[in-house]
Amino acid sequence: MFERVETIIRELVEEVDFPQATQLFSKLSGGKRLRARLILTIAPNHPDAARLGAIVELIHAASLLHDDVIDEAMLRRGVESVNATHGSKIAIMLGDILYSKAFSELTSFDPKIARAISQSVTQLSIGEMMDVEMAGQFNLDRDLYLKMLYLKTATLIESCAYCAALLEGKEAAAYGVYGKNLGLAFQIVDDILDIVGDEATLGKPALNDFVEGKTTLPYMDLYDVLDAKDKEKLIGCHGRTLDASEKQWLFNAMKEHCIIERSYAKAQELCDEALSVISDEDALRTIITTVIQRSH
Repeated sequence: MFERVETIIRELVEEVDFPQATQLFSKLSGGKRLRARLILTIAPNHPDAARLGAIVELIHAASLLHDDVIDEAMLRRGVESVNATHGSKIAIMLGDILYSKAFSELTSFDPKIARAISQSVTQLSIGEMMDVEMAGQFNLDRDLYLKMLYLKTATLIESCAYCAALLEGKEAAAYGVYGKNLGLAFQIVDDILDIVGDEATLGKPALNDFVEGKTTLPYMDLYDVLDAKDKEKLIGCHGRTLDASEKQWLFNAMKEHCIIERSYAKAQELCDEALSVISDEDALRTIITTVIQRSH
């Protein structure tokens, strides 16, 4: 069934009938296909599940293309980004092509499904804008951080779970809660891996988020336990290139105060809440476990 998703993705891109777009898209790493996997897990028997999964993966790919331009990222999953090889204009337009194709395909679905996915993409764009604006200073507002994570990452995953449940005739609201919490936990783990992950595996430098000005949960957790002098030092490191001694200080401080464990605990709390609404579905429990235990 999952192979069907990959086939449909290729077919949709080829239907655009623009060879340069097909060529560029073929060089993109597919990643984990979490959103499509979620749809297929919730609605394994529905004939339209694979197509919906393919559409959502096109949307996700488009958002990553735009995200790389915003972040001026030269790598995506360990390979050169499109904006690195072909420039930001081409990356943006390829993203627009994928978005447009995905939305045109969504019109064949029930209006409730098309509306839910479309609204989540609007929210995703708002989350991206919030992420950029919040990078201007060290952020200590956890509610604002979680709202941004919800909009930037969790809302599309929430919509995938919700819409898959609609396809299968399941309780959509409950599956939406699962998807929302899964998405939040996924992004928190992603923020943790930016600190503890292997650079070769992640495909980007360690501490990259902090250097870019993003104040993720581990840094807020660290700020809470530091004395006044070290609080000032932490803020002084924010949003700039760090030397080796500053990086080591951050690693040591997080280890001393068990920051990574604390941040993982928040992700686990969200996962536990997600599992509480679909406790009888082992496949969805496996997805949660995969998210928490992943290394990239």
